[in-house]
Amino acid sequence: MPSYTVTIATGSQWFAGTDDYIYITLMGTEQCSERTLLDKPLYNDFERGAVDSYDVTVGEHLGEIVLVKIEKKKYWVQDDWYCRYITVKTPTGDYVEFPCFRWLVDNKEVVLRDGRARLPQDDKTRLVKQHRQKELETRRKTYRWKEWQPGIPMSIDASRHKDLPRDIQFDSEKGVDFVLNYSKAIENLFVNQFMHMFQSSWSDFADFERIFVRIKNTISEYVMQHWKEDFMFGYQYLNGCNPVVIQKCTKLPDKFPVTHEMVAVCLERELTLEQEIEAGNIYIADYEVLDGISPNCTDPCTLQYLAAPICLLYKNAQNKILPLAIQLGQTPGEDNPIFLPSDGQYDWLLAKIWVRSADFQQHQTVTHLLRTHLMTEVFGIAMYRQLPAVHPVYKLLIPHIRFTIAINTKAREQLICECGIFDKANATGGGGHVQLIQKAVKSLTFRSLCFPDGIKARGVDNKEELPTYFYRDDGNRVWEATKSFASDVVRIYYSSDEMVQGDEEIQAFVKDVCSFGMQDFDHCEFPKSLKSREELTEYLTVVIFTASAQHAAVNFGQLYLGMYPDEHFIEKPVKEAMETFRKQLAEITSTIKRRNEGKKLPYYNMSPDMIPNSVAV
Repeated sequence: MPSYTVTIATGSQWFAGTDDYIYITLMGTEQCSERTLLDKPLYNDFERGAVDSYDVTVGEHLGEIVLVKIEKKKYWVQDDWYCRYITVKTPTGDYVEFPCFRWLVDNKEVVLRDGRARLPQDDKTRLVKQHRQKELETRRKTYRWKEWQPGIPMSIDASRHKDLPRDIQFDSEKGVDFVLNYSKAIENLFVNQFMHMFQSSWSDFADFERIFVRIKNTISEYVMQHWKEDFMFGYQYLNGCNPVVIQKCTKLPDKFPVTHEMVAVCLERELTLEQEIEAGNIYIADYEVLDGISPNCTDPCTLQYLAAPICLLYKNAQNKILPLAIQLGQTPGEDNPIFLPSDGQYDWLLAKIWVRSADFQQHQTVTHLLRTHLMTEVFGIAMYRQLPAVHPVYKLLIPHIRFTIAINTKAREQLICECGIFDKANATGGGGHVQLIQKAVKSLTFRSLCFPDGIKARGVDNKEELPTYFYRDDGNRVWEATKSFASDVVRIYYSSDEMVQGDEEIQAFVKDVCSFGMQDFDHCEFPKSLKSREELTEYLTVVIFTASAQHAAVNFGQLYLGMYPDEHFIEKPVKEAMETFRKQLAEITSTIKRRNEGKKLPYYNMSPDMIPNSVAV
């Protein structure tokens, strides 16, 4: 009688193993096997990290094995199980791989397709078509859109992390990581000794030195020594945590009436201010998005303050970016003066501090939260709802969506919710952060998420004009490598533009992002359909880059970009494309490392070995 060898790999994460009963059914093109209990007498099956093999005997050949059904039934108490993959060795000696990478909870069954990626138009038999349709129907019931606040991108329909589908919750290790990292931070900051400092206003700049007494590295020490200086203030616009605000000034706005006489003493080239503008040496940072945002009020006696400043910046003869003039509000007047480097030492320092405060507010809420976290969640939910696990784009994107919905749900549960951490500690808390997101969404377009387009729109794409803009240079390299990889994958599965147009699932994916995730906001300009392989490549590059490199540039790294521990793809051409991608990223890493040698302020945020695969923190 024909016998099939079934090998099952259990996950290595905590609590991945199970004592429940596991059954398997092999489903072939000709017939199905009997439902078979997988059990080895006197042997503890399905332990964490285990790879177990079993023989499944059938009466007749099943034909080509196209599906396997796994069922978990309670033994004593419900015991969740994480299955990594299943392989089936046929009587003829062939191996068929079935990637799983999901949790089985309660009395749950999972039906898996073999690991070859397929477009919807590739499926010909009724069996696989029905499986594809049923998977998506189930996913759409599980992954539902919800409006957390009006006027912002949609999120997952779950109020708490524990309400999320088990497959997208944090693993146990991730939860422990949060606790350990928090404890380590407390230890590093020596917070226990200075806890009172976090519960009241600080009265001395020396408090910063006391807090960071346990953290020692050359960059932090250098910044501590030079933070008051103008060159450090300007450098942060290029390579700080919010390097997306600076733009070339081609004409002074009427609302910012800086004259040549005001700044002449700071200009080095014997040119007028107007001539410096024409020469491309003047830049501007405008925090207009903060204008009118309600400041926080933690109690009736503690009103916080927000500024919406405009800062003029000057590229001097040494290619350093220096602040030239600062106006703390959007409307000029006697009560809204323009501060200059020639003013008193502390007047100028305070003006810069207010700008940095505004930059922090925009960075955390717009650059970081809205444009990486919330956008990646939109892409992720649409992916789960519209792309089955067998789709090549699902296999491509799933590593870059990992844990994003979970971290965002925790943020809505603890950080940006009413009475959350934002409300207790942030000047835009108490609802101002929601207003800020609502306002910023109006300038959030699809093209603004395309890295080269965003750089060009701000007029900072010329390397000769801004030779030390490492965020731009490194970002362009990573963007091009990512785009090349995405293009390779697209061309493996789509032989023509017509195949893209005929892929009803990829079309439903991009439409779901625009019509539901982005709620068809005016001016968002997200595509509702894709007409070519080039358009699909760019779209996938935006998703991957936003979730990985862009988030890294405004946050920090964990699992390095290009590393895919869960192998959803099994095809050799894709594995080769992945290897090419890794080599390109390694070359970029080496280039950045060489460039940073000897620099007092090295820039690593866009180095691929520092870039996380997904938005997971």
